[in-house]
Amino acid sequence: MLLVLLLAVVALFCTLVGAAAGLLARIDGATYATALLRGAVAFAGSVTLSLALLTFVLAAL
Repeated sequence: MLLVLLLAVVALFCTLVGAAAGLLARIDGATYATALLRGAVAFAGSVTLSLALLTFVLAAL
């Protein structure tokens, strides 16, 4: 159950990171397509780092 809750928190955090990156790119003057791509790259990067960290912590326990 704890793992499911941790994955939900990671998904919410990564979604917020992607949305913030897309919004900041749009405010900076990027087109909608470019802002969406920047948000997607930020989402993918944060998912990768978060899941790697979660795997490390669970393996250490």
